[in-house]
Amino acid sequence: MQTLVLALLLAGVFGLFSTAVQEGLRRRFHRQPAWIWLLPLLFTAIFAGAAFLVGACSWPLCLLVFVYVAMPVCSMAIQGPGVIKRPTAGDFLAIALLWLPLELGAGAALIPRSAQGFLHSVAYGIATLLGLLLFLAFRSFPELKYNLPRSRRDFWLPFAGFVAVAPVLILLGIAIGFIPSPHLPPQGAGGMPAAAGVIFAGTALPEEILFRSLIQNLLMLRFGSNMPVLFAASLIFGAAHLNNGGPQAVPNWRYMIVATIAGFAYGRVFQLADTVLSSAALHTLVDWTKHFFF
Repeated sequence: MQTLVLALLLAGVFGLFSTAVQEGLRRRFHRQPAWIWLLPLLFTAIFAGAAFLVGACSWPLCLLVFVYVAMPVCSMAIQGPGVIKRPTAGDFLAIALLWLPLELGAGAALIPRSAQGFLHSVAYGIATLLGLLLFLAFRSFPELKYNLPRSRRDFWLPFAGFVAVAPVLILLGIAIGFIPSPHLPPQGAGGMPAAAGVIFAGTALPEEILFRSLIQNLLMLRFGSNMPVLFAASLIFGAAHLNNGGPQAVPNWRYMIVATIAGFAYGRVFQLADTVLSSAALHTLVDWTKHFFF
C-alpha cells in the first residue's frame, strides 16, 4: 500500500505535464477561485490516510499538515488568481512556506522513526503537487517549463551539461574532501538503471520544480534573466544543502560549494531548454554518478 500511495502521488505530478490538464485546472481556478480552499482539506486527507497506513496518524500531526498546506494557499488566495507576469512578495512567501517546513523537518517529532521515511516522501509529493497547482493553475506564471520536451536540444542539453560540469564537480569535490577518489560500482550494482529512475522521480524532478521552475524562474521574472540572478538562485540551491549530513559535519559547507556549482549548471540548462525535464535529467546524471562511482 505504501508503494501505491507514492505511485498515485507521482502519477499526479506527471499527469500535470498534460497541457489539457493544466488548461482545465487553470480555467477552473480562474473562474471559481474558491476551489483553492479545497486543497488544504484534500491534501490533509491524503496525508492522514498515508499516516494511518503506518500507524502514525494523530490529531496534532493532521492539524500541523493542514496548517502547512493552508499557509501557502492563503498567501496565494489573498492575491487572487490570474495569469501573472511579475511575482510579488506574497508569491515568494508561498514558495518559502512550501519549502522550509520540509527542509527543516517540521513535525518529525510527531512521527515514529519507522514511519518517517515514508511520510516524508508523502509530504514531499504533496508539496510538489501543491506547488504546481498554485503556480501553474491558480496564479499562472510563464516559463515554469512544466511540459514535455519540445525540441532536440531538450534531449542533448543534459548530456552536454554533464560533460561540462562533471569534471569540475569531481576535481573540486575530491580536493575539498567532499567525495573520495572514484571507484567501480560495488558488487550487485545490477540495480543501476532502476536507481536512475528512483533518483529522477524522488529527488531530481521535485528539486528542479522547486529550485528552477519556481525559485529561479520567479527571481528572473522579477529581477531579469541574467547571470547575477542565475548565480543567486544557484547559491540558494547550494545553501539548501548546508543541513545535509553524511561524512561531513553540519553545516556542510563542502556540500554547499559543490551544490552551488551543480545548481549553476542545472539552472543554465533550464534557461536553454524548453522543459524542466532537461535540468532534471542533468540532476539525475550527477546524483547517479556520485552514488555509484564516489
